Amino acid sequence: MSPAHDRQDPISTLLALPAASIIAPDLQAALREAASATADTGPGLRDPLPVLTDTLSSLALLGGDGEVMAAAILHVATNWREHLEPSLQRQQPAVAALLEGQRAANQVWALHAEHAGGANTEGLRRLLLAIVRDLRVVPILLARQLARLRAANALPEPERRALAQLTRDIHAPLANRLGIWQLKWELEDLAFRHLEPDTYQRIARLLDEKRNDRQRYIEQVQAQLGEAMRAQGLAVEIAGRPKHIYSIWKKMQKKNVPFGELYDLRAVRVLVDDIPGCYAALGVVHALWTPVPSEFDDYIARPKRNDYRSLHTAVLGPDGKTLEVQIRTREMHAQAELGVAAHWRYKEGRSAAGDAALDRKIGWMRRLLEQRDDNTDLLGEIDAELAEDRIYALTPRGEVIDLPQGATPLDFAYHVHTEVGHRCRGAKVDGRIVPLDYNLQTGDRVEILTAKTGEPRRDWLVAANGFLASARSREKVRNWFHKLDRARNVQAGRELLEKELKRLGLQNAELAPVLAKFNAATADDLYVLVALGDVGPHQVGRALHDLERPEPETPTLPPAPRKARKAGATSGLTVQGVGNLLVQIARCCQPLPGEPIVGYLTRARGVSVHRPDCAAFLRLSARHPQRVLPVEWGGTSGGYEADVQLLALDRKWLLKDITNLIAQENAHVADIHSQTERGSGRIRMRLRLRVADFGQLSTLLGKLSGLPGVEEARRAG
Repeated sequence: MSPAHDRQDPISTLLALPAASIIAPDLQAALREAASATADTGPGLRDPLPVLTDTLSSLALLGGDGEVMAAAILHVATNWREHLEPSLQRQQPAVAALLEGQRAANQVWALHAEHAGGANTEGLRRLLLAIVRDLRVVPILLARQLARLRAANALPEPERRALAQLTRDIHAPLANRLGIWQLKWELEDLAFRHLEPDTYQRIARLLDEKRNDRQRYIEQVQAQLGEAMRAQGLAVEIAGRPKHIYSIWKKMQKKNVPFGELYDLRAVRVLVDDIPGCYAALGVVHALWTPVPSEFDDYIARPKRNDYRSLHTAVLGPDGKTLEVQIRTREMHAQAELGVAAHWRYKEGRSAAGDAALDRKIGWMRRLLEQRDDNTDLLGEIDAELAEDRIYALTPRGEVIDLPQGATPLDFAYHVHTEVGHRCRGAKVDGRIVPLDYNLQTGDRVEILTAKTGEPRRDWLVAANGFLASARSREKVRNWFHKLDRARNVQAGRELLEKELKRLGLQNAELAPVLAKFNAATADDLYVLVALGDVGPHQVGRALHDLERPEPETPTLPPAPRKARKAGATSGLTVQGVGNLLVQIARCCQPLPGEPIVGYLTRARGVSVHRPDCAAFLRLSARHPQRVLPVEWGGTSGGYEADVQLLALDRKWLLKDITNLIAQENAHVADIHSQTERGSGRIRMRLRLRVADFGQLSTLLGKLSGLPGVEEARRAG
């Protein structure tokens, strides 16, 4: 008995297949070793051996490589996979990635089973391509599904229908959009046969009744057209084009016509060498037979969104019968039959233009799930996010929610429903409570915790707080606050801004100089902009720091070279008009890069750099105005120290939460002092932090104030 029929030795059966011959020798040796190690239990095939054999044959037709073949075998041979998995991670990472992709796809199949017949198929297709990192996984999934469908007659009817429904919802649309028509047609036809057997059989009988007449007619067309092409010196291949039952049924539905009125039941395909030959052949067809008006499509000049290229025309052929003719190059035909797989097959020896075509195709694959239906054409231009710029989170019932990268549970809530967002007060991800600024990942199952009544919080609109990543979500929150009266918005905006400026030590700053920057006529207008989230409090704080203030009068000092001098790598400061001086940051106000600063010439410690509104500087400069010096920020490195004061409820893990947050923000703690307030249950903490600049400090203060139990987080004056 040949190995191909030896069911007692499945590894020999599989490796004897022509399709398996391209598996690298080391991988074949690993498979044989796994078979030997699991001889007592067998491979543990999840699919019958004929289905796996059929899968490998389809993958060979698509030009799959040895890694693809090995991954297809190992995914269903569970015992072998478990034996080889540790070594695969080290020695065959590509095969391990293909296996992981197939396992991830099982999540999608499980979700589909939960929602059989539902409207969640678009989201599931998006989720599938988002979790598949190696795109070679997709042809493996398509080939296995086709093999299972071919053998589905042996299954009980409920299993057969579930398999067909999954194919119609997920696999056939993917094959269609990837341009793998050779699998797409059969996937569609077999799914149609199992889901709507009566309609399928009726159309099949109509095709069979006229099969012989149609065959004779096609032979007549081939003879006439071939003779006309040779007369024009064109070397072509002409073949009848097979008709697929599902496509006939869809066309009958779309055009609302009976079977006998379809134009393309009689069809031929013409293959030529190059693009000029396509148009030359089209001229011969139109000269030979009369074209049917409005039935010509040039998909070479204007390819379909899935990169399909061909010329389509309908003519009144012999005996006045309507005939469809498709004209394309041989490369276009391979592309139409195999889609993306054609690039893998013809990759060797291709030009740079061919590689660019492959890149475009892969880019299109990552965008294809933006389509809103299952037609071949994509609906409209796709300018926005690629698939990997999106995440696909799940509701507790397994429905897919499409969100932008960086989305939070609050974004998720607003995408479910506006009222769910407004009433959101917490969230669970995979059963674990997370903060509302948690960054969701593809595949997360999210449960939103809501209050019976509620309204959004204004700090959700502050970008630095990180609550909302979606413009759609922010707009819903803004719309809610837009409905409030102006007085409430003014008051709310004032409170938000005063809180931020106090935190930054700018509570005495005048707003008038920055109003024009935000197109606000009055302070109240600015407060409204802050309340509605159109302007962030942090932006106002930054603008106040960036103001150019009048420089103090330069004192009369002994002559020195009039040139700027860097104070040193650690200070990052420039003192104008003075050389050879030590420069240091004043500990009383600790200015940061980006803030207005001024220098004060001390008696023994060089130039001390202060904020202009520093109380200590104002006292010193009032007594000795001649010691005031203009100072500018120069290049900085190593960060700057700033004192921060916290008031919080004294609770367990408070210090841990504070230090963890500071570390996550890439800041450093130089010193901590704490003091408990007797009788109040509160604790005051003073932290000396090392931060990169003013912006980082502002963001950090906002996040510290959001910690549970923290009542106040501000810069120490």
